[in-house]
Amino acid sequence: MTLLQAITGTEYIIQDVVTDDEELNAFLFSLGCYAGEPITVVSRQKKTCVVSVKDARYSIDNQLAEAILI
Repeated sequence: MTLLQAITGTEYIIQDVVTDDEELNAFLFSLGCYAGEPITVVSRQKKTCVVSVKDARYSIDNQLAEAILI
């Protein structure tokens, strides 16, 4: 399932990041979004998700959230 389908407040382990865009992949890697890393959806809004990765919080859009498989 993707990060968009995650339950708010539940910790998940990232299984894979599915994207053909190398720049997007490198950006997510720099945030700590890579396979094996725990991630939690803190809150949702219409077009964004606030996630917690490695003791930091990031606001990502729904397109990025769909690329992260948990």
